[in-house]
Amino acid sequence: MLSKKFILLTAIAPVLWGSTYLTTTLFLPEGRPLLAAVLRAVPAGLLLLALSRRLPAGSWWWKSWVLGVLNIGLFFALLFVAAYRLPGGVAAIVGGAQPLLVALLASRILQEHLTWTRLAAGSAGVLGVALIVLQSQSRLDALGLAAAAGGTLSMAAGTVLAKKWGQPVSRAGRPVPPLATTAWQLLAGGATLAVPLMLLEGLPAEPLTVPNLAGYLFLSLFGTALAYVCWFRGLSELPAGAAAFLGLLSPVVAILLGWLVAGEVLGAGQMVGIVVVLASVAAGVTMKGPAHDIDNLRARRPVLPLEARR
Repeated sequence: MLSKKFILLTAIAPVLWGSTYLTTTLFLPEGRPLLAAVLRAVPAGLLLLALSRRLPAGSWWWKSWVLGVLNIGLFFALLFVAAYRLPGGVAAIVGGAQPLLVALLASRILQEHLTWTRLAAGSAGVLGVALIVLQSQSRLDALGLAAAAGGTLSMAAGTVLAKKWGQPVSRAGRPVPPLATTAWQLLAGGATLAVPLMLLEGLPAEPLTVPNLAGYLFLSLFGTALAYVCWFRGLSELPAGAAAFLGLLSPVVAILLGWLVAGEVLGAGQMVGIVVVLASVAAGVTMKGPAHDIDNLRARRPVLPLEARR
C-alpha cells in the first residue's frame, strides 16, 4: 500500500500545473513561449539554489542537464507552445497518455511491474481524456497538439530517468534533498532554453505589464518551485508508474478552471470524462503489485504433469 502522505504531496504538483494554461492565456504576453519558459524556470531555480546552497558533484553535472532538458527545458517550451495554440483544457488533457508511456518505460528501464490493473487504468485515463477532447467545441490546432504530445513524451522520459538515477548522496553519505536537485534541473533547463530564446524570440520590445509580471511570478513560485519540489520528493518514494497517474489531475484542474474562470463550455460528455479520469487515477495509485504482473504471468501458470497434457 502506497503512503497516502506521499500521494497527497505528489498530487500538489499536477494540481498546480493545471493552472498553467489559464495563467498563460489570461496574463502572459502572446506569442512568447520561450520567454515564458525561461522566466518560469530560472527564477525558481535560483530561489531553490539559494535555499539549498548545494551544487552538483561528479556525474550529477551531466545528469542534471539531461533531466533539466527533459523535465524542464524541452517540456516547458513545448508546453507553452501548446498553451498558446490550444485552449487550456484541450492542451492539458493531451498528457493523458503519460501514465501509459511511463508504465511501459518503467517496466523496461526500472523493472517496475507492468500489471493488468495499471494497463487498464492507463487506457481508461486515455479514454477519459478522449471524452473531454471530443466533447470540446474548441479548435484543435495540429502544431499545438504535436507540441503537447512531445511535451508529454519528454516528461515521461524525464520521470523514469529521475527515478532510475535516484537522489545523489553527499560526502557525509546522506541523500541530497530534493530542494537542491530540483534547483539544478530548473537552472540547467532554463539556461538551455536561453539560447533559442535569444535566437528565435529575442527580448521583449515593450516593457512587461503588471499582469504579465504577476503571471510569471505565480508560475515561477507556485507552478514551478513548489510544484517540482513536491513532484520530485514524491517520486523518490512512489513508483514512477503510480506517480505518473497523479499527473492526470492536471487536465482535470485545467478543464475545471477553464469552465469556472474562462467560461468554457463543460458538456455532459466532458463530465463523464472527468469521472473516468479520476477513477483511473484512483486505480493507478492503489493497484496491487507482483501478483498481477503481466511479464511474470507465464511463470506463475501451473505446470501440468505430462499425463494430464496428453
